[in-house]
Amino acid sequence: MTSPVEAGPVEAVGRALDFTEDFTQELPCEDGIPLENLWHRLQINLLDDCVHQLWRGRTDFYAGGNMFVYYSLQQVQRQDYKGPDFFVVKDVDGSYVRPCWVAWREGGRLPDVIVELLSPSTRGVDLGAKKALYERVFRTREYFCYGPDPTQGGEPELLGWVLGRDGYEALVADERGWLWSRVFGAWVGEWEGEYHGARSRWLRLYDAEGRLIPTEAEAERKRAEAAQAETEAERRRAEAAEARAAALEAELARVQALLSNQPEKPSQP
Repeated sequence: MTSPVEAGPVEAVGRALDFTEDFTQELPCEDGIPLENLWHRLQINLLDDCVHQLWRGRTDFYAGGNMFVYYSLQQVQRQDYKGPDFFVVKDVDGSYVRPCWVAWREGGRLPDVIVELLSPSTRGVDLGAKKALYERVFRTREYFCYGPDPTQGGEPELLGWVLGRDGYEALVADERGWLWSRVFGAWVGEWEGEYHGARSRWLRLYDAEGRLIPTEAEAERKRAEAAQAETEAERRRAEAAEARAAALEAELARVQALLSNQPEKPSQP
């Protein structure tokens, strides 16, 4: 999301846990402000897709995008209903969808990873007030920024920080320009290609060996291609077996013909 979130003291999270369900049940979950463009929406969806494929079959995490994160009483009083472009919370029940993330309903849990999509209008906030909020209040373990939108002629850059003893420490990219995420156990890096019909540069995940984590559609396509290849291989094996059987049958017929055409040996006197 594009608007700033005001940073408050660390103690605000603790105070937020004193909220009652009656007080918070009507928290807004939408501000009616659309994402900047199609690329932003697709990039959020792509990250969500990749994380769910990375941890396929697991339900002990929650990934959210373009949704509010509630963390303090002051935030609600100021009607500051903004949140990260994309975030992941580990060690929670991810088996159901939330309309927004409310920390005091989640045992005080806040994002372990946050990704903001940079743009000329949000860069200052993403690298300033939001970064300070995630560092000092959320205590988010890893924070990544990527952008601006390459479909608008931008030259995206990837920035990342890991939470250390004294605050955020900048992550150093490898020779590919990728950043290692301990939370994901994967590389965060650029990829150029097509996603949902849009060709661009995207932020994606790679495993420890540098292999691209596929989207659900890519994984299904690979499984279909593998199944088709196996079917083709089975067909070829069957044809080869039939050819060998035919060759053996022909050889047997030839031998039998030779034996039947041999002259009878004269009987012994």
